[in-house]
Amino acid sequence: MANNNTLVVPQAKAALNQMKFEVAQQLGIPLQPDGYNGNLATRDAGSIGGGITKRLVQMAEQQLQGFQR
Repeated sequence: MANNNTLVVPQAKAALNQMKFEVAQQLGIPLQPDGYNGNLATRDAGSIGGGITKRLVQMAEQQLQGFQR
């Protein structure tokens, strides 16, 4: 399977990884510090991804708040 997760801003990788660990911790899902999480249940991985997406949308909404054409 191809990896199509190319970052538009490569410097954002550290921030996204930090967000991943924060969301997992809030959900009570343990992640391995070495980065290998192959034993993670699909449901848990989806919850983490959903939590990250929710945060990113909230951040974008806050940045756009007050923006008018």
